[in-house]
Amino acid sequence: MNQIIEKGKRVIRIEAEAVAALESHIGESFAKAVEVICASKGRVVITGMGKSGIVARKIVATLNSTGTPAMYLHPTDALHGDFGMVRKEDVVICISKSGNTPELKPLIPLFKRVGVPLICMIGNLNSILAQQADIILDVGVKEEACPHDLAPTSSTTATMAMGDALAIALLEKRNFTAEDFALYHPGGNLGKRLLLKIEEMMVAGDAVPIVHANVPTRDAILEMTSKRLGATCVVNSDGILLGIITDGDLRRLLQQTTDLTNLTAEMMMKKNPKTISKNMLAAVALQEMEAHKITQLIVVDEENKPVGMIHLHDLVEAGLGGENQ
Repeated sequence: MNQIIEKGKRVIRIEAEAVAALESHIGESFAKAVEVICASKGRVVITGMGKSGIVARKIVATLNSTGTPAMYLHPTDALHGDFGMVRKEDVVICISKSGNTPELKPLIPLFKRVGVPLICMIGNLNSILAQQADIILDVGVKEEACPHDLAPTSSTTATMAMGDALAIALLEKRNFTAEDFALYHPGGNLGKRLLLKIEEMMVAGDAVPIVHANVPTRDAILEMTSKRLGATCVVNSDGILLGIITDGDLRRLLQQTTDLTNLTAEMMMKKNPKTISKNMLAAVALQEMEAHKITQLIVVDEENKPVGMIHLHDLVEAGLGGENQ
């Protein structure tokens, strides 16, 4: 059992060291690759065979989701018609550990003929691809985690890390925002976090619990009970927010006295309650509630008048309380 555990740890250690060593490979060639891709009016066409092809597909997915249009080109299919997808406005990235992948060699003169910039992610700087590349991204590793040095392990991990580095560098250079990201991820909890606005979630209109400052405590309790949000807004005669009364405030008050006859809403309320704008993301409301350990937020307009209320339970039921998918 211990031997199995140690072998597992060894693999993780070797791959972690391979990724860490990759930092020293980020230099002028990397910066040039980012500049060339960013200046391109076409797509990033990525090709690779076998495990490199699988890594290429992952990098394509990451680029597409972060604002850089990309596509995968299978080397064999390219020689049987799919090469027609490549345009002179594109940028090509070839991925190969050896740099001498037989399926990639026939594509090199074709890429040259079209005139696309050729970026190569390779582990062998003395290879054919290295000689033909316009830009070389060195993803070479000291050793594979495979004890026979056969199955690509550290090398594929390092290549994916280099792809991530490219994608994020491009994202930042393009000033790609969270809202832009949401447009490419409309589904699941991630889309909800980045797209759902408070206005779409809040209780509004007559459903918002509101009492005036001078009303008796009994009226405030009835308002809280009938609207079922666990709180009520307290406003002045102009409808401007003064405070909030919550179920917790009421319970604490009852621990001190059971005679509420002479109390008004203003005497019970908590001043300066937490508020939010209806144009904010619902995820921001969730963060505010978690940070201040509260279960509701009052939604106010520009004049600080209550226009809605949003409750923690509604956000959780909408899926905002779970992990990103």
